[in-house]
Amino acid sequence: MQHNGAQIVQGQPKATDVHISITSGEYAVRDALSDLLEALRPLMLDVEEKGTIELVLAEAMNNIVEHAYPPGDQPGPISLTCTPEADGLRFLIKDTGRPMPNGVTPIGLPVDLNVDFNDLPEGGFGWFLIKDLAKDVVYHRVDEANQLTFRLSLAS
Repeated sequence: MQHNGAQIVQGQPKATDVHISITSGEYAVRDALSDLLEALRPLMLDVEEKGTIELVLAEAMNNIVEHAYPPGDQPGPISLTCTPEADGLRFLIKDTGRPMPNGVTPIGLPVDLNVDFNDLPEGGFGWFLIKDLAKDVVYHRVDEANQLTFRLSLAS
């Protein structure tokens, strides 16, 4: 795993791109999220901002591990780039796994939770959360690679 992060310049946080490269696997996403939050520490994000970043990225990257590189396929590369900008953090996630079905992200509709526990759907929450919490969510398949971009707003 490798990354470059934010840095402190003359006592002030200076935002720089954060790049993290991992190989898909059981603990890879957890380790990448930990490294990302450590690299973003100089931005002094609040607990809610950190939680949103973790939730959205965990959903997106775990989907890659589970669906782009499903069990039985070889593990593969996942790269994450975080770019601090005036309107928040922009993210680019790339992988060379299987493409999204029909070349688009799932719609991500809210799930009715007012049902018996045994009638709750097994999946379907992830894309709703991603699209509800992130802005400018765009998926492309470019040169045999999946590319997902989105923006997360920051209060500061």
